[in-house]
This record gives sequence, structure tokens and C-alpha cells, in this order.
Amino acid sequence: MMEQNRKPTDYTWIAPCHFGLEAVCKREIADLGYPVTAVEDGKVSFAAGPGGGARANVFLRTAERVLLQVACFTAQTWDELFEATKAVPWERFLPPDARFWVTKANSVKSKLFSPSDIQAVMKKAIVERLKQRYRMEWFPETGAAYPIRVSILKDRVTVGLDTSGDSLHKRGYRKLVSAAPITETLAAALILLTPWKRDRILVDPFCGSGTFPIEAAMMAADIAPGMDRTFTAQAWTELIPQTAWEQALAEAKDRVRKDVQTQIQGYDIDGEIVKAARDNARRAGVDHLIHFQQRPVERFSHHNQYGFIITNPPYGERIEDKAALPALYTTIGERLRLLETWSAYIITAYEDAEKYIGRKADKNRKIYNGMMKTYFYQFAGPKPPARKPEDRQER
Repeated sequence: MMEQNRKPTDYTWIAPCHFGLEAVCKREIADLGYPVTAVEDGKVSFAAGPGGGARANVFLRTAERVLLQVACFTAQTWDELFEATKAVPWERFLPPDARFWVTKANSVKSKLFSPSDIQAVMKKAIVERLKQRYRMEWFPETGAAYPIRVSILKDRVTVGLDTSGDSLHKRGYRKLVSAAPITETLAAALILLTPWKRDRILVDPFCGSGTFPIEAAMMAADIAPGMDRTFTAQAWTELIPQTAWEQALAEAKDRVRKDVQTQIQGYDIDGEIVKAARDNARRAGVDHLIHFQQRPVERFSHHNQYGFIITNPPYGERIEDKAALPALYTTIGERLRLLETWSAYIITAYEDAEKYIGRKADKNRKIYNGMMKTYFYQFAGPKPPARKPEDRQER
């Protein structure tokens, strides 16, 4: 992809994301105003100055983390990996007291495939480079942490510094979770795949710890997902100035919509997990925007029209649970038929979902949730009638 609008002072940043959801992450990055330079399986790259790294960490809802790309080269032997790593100008990124290590290495369709050996060879090469540049024989590693992530695809090595630390799905609000929670980043990406907007009804009848309703409410109020957490790169003052973080957080606070009104609801059969969902929503600052209630799916109904269901129902993680799935998904289908004008978006690993729901999905997207293959079934309802001009004011 052509690198348009790239400045000479820009870095290349990499935003890993869920496989199959790269287009959503790409759109988020473009909305931040940064040129996307590459879209590959499970990651989107973009160009931005140091402040771009701070804003990406604070604002991106669908990225798993933000990496500062340090190098990209080809290596087919251990000697080539060592020499190419040693040739990287690490002194531009790592101060003499840096605490650095190769925290993760993965290899796909490459001659170098042992993660532990990749980590060891590259750490040694970095040390040798810094010895020459800093004229030091020993490094105390008492300073800021600089975790390094490496991916090798078809012998092409991409090296990045992990600016985020904890994965970006850790927003800070989810202390208690249900048995099979969906991550915050995946929930946000799935919501963004739908046409739902803040002025439309949204219901999750299997809300668990509340992730779908909470992420939707944060979008409705324009609450940045990274407002209430810290990032590893905040200590990298030579790479990303402190003012960049301060400006990103100030922008996030200015964008919060305190007057927004929503119709977001979360139901679950488990009363204790509903309490946990309320607590999570309170920590996220959106408890006033969501109505949580203990209610089994067979009692789910709604008097309003043109709403959205976005949900992650059980799909038999344990063998003993699988026998209950046909009846459960049959019930889901019965409830949907009573909501003729509604749209439903269901992520599940249950391959017979359509059979028992009793309707073929209008769209079906395959998504990997970690190592688990899931399906995002999209049942589109009719569009609501056009609003009168006086009703079009944004709520």
C-alpha cells in the first residue's frame, strides 16, 4: 500500500487485532487521522509521529496493543538473524539503563521456528550492538521496561517495541467476569461491524459480565477505552514525550459526551453475574446508560421496534453442556421471530446455530477468538422508516 501523507519524522506503528477484523481496526486508525500503510492478517500498520503512539493507545477500541516498528528484514539462518538484529540502530530506541527482553516471538512458514531460540539469539545480538555503541560491557537494566515482540512470516522478520504493556482489552473496568467472557476489544469490533448507533436500542440477552453493553455505552458517550489505565511507553520519555500522553488524555476528556441518552440493556439468567455487570459498568463510568436485569432468554421480549441484539450465547464449552444447545438456540429463534423488525448479531462457536435458530443468517463471518473458531451470524431486520426532520437531532 502506498504510504500517503507520511512525514519524514513519522514512525511506523503496528496495531495487532483479531483475525478477520482488520477492516474495523483500519477504519478506527483512519478516523484518528493517520495514513494506513499496510493491512495484513491480524494487524494494521500506520504512519504517525510520537504522539500517534499515545493517541492510538488511548483511543483504539479494537487493537490488541500498539507496537513501534523497529526493523523489518529477511533471515533464513541463525547467523542471518543475529547479524540483521545487530545491524538495527538499537541505541535510537534503548537508553543505556533500559530493561529489555524479547517477550514474545512467533514464526509461521519460516525456516527459523523455535520461539525460545529466536528470543535468545536476538537478545544476544541487541546486547552486542549496545556494547559497541555505548562502550559498556555490562548493562544494569534498572530503567524503564522495553518489551520487544518479534513475528516471522515466510522468513520476513518484523521487530517491534510493545508500547502498551498489558493488552489493550484490559480497559480497567472488568474485575469480575462470567464463565466464558468475550474480550473488550473483540466486543467493540463486533459492535462496529453492525449498523447500530447510539440512538438505537441495543439488547444483550446473554450479557454475562456486561462487555457488549458496556462497550456500546462507552462508544455512545465517546469514552476513550484507554482513559483509565497506564501504558509501558509512558516511561519512554526519549521516544514519546510526556506531553504527548497529556495531550491524548486531555483530548479524551474533552470528547466525553455527558449529556448522551441511550437504550442499552443487558439480561442474564444468573443474578450474581448481573450484579458483577453493574459493578463493571460503574467502574467504566456508564452504569447510568445501561439497564441490567436478571432474566432468562425464554422471557426476553421488547415492546419497541427496530432494535438490535448483539450477543455471545453459550456454545457448550464443556461436553456436558452441549446437550442443552439445541433447545437453547431453538428458544433464541423463537424470541427472534417475535421481534420481526429487529436485527440480531450473534457470535458463537456452535456450528448448528442456524439450524436451531430456524433461519439462515444474511451474513456469516468467521472470526478467531484466540485459537477458537467462531461465527458471527448477522440477521438483518428491516430499516426503520425515515425520521421527520424535527426528530433527526442527535440525542
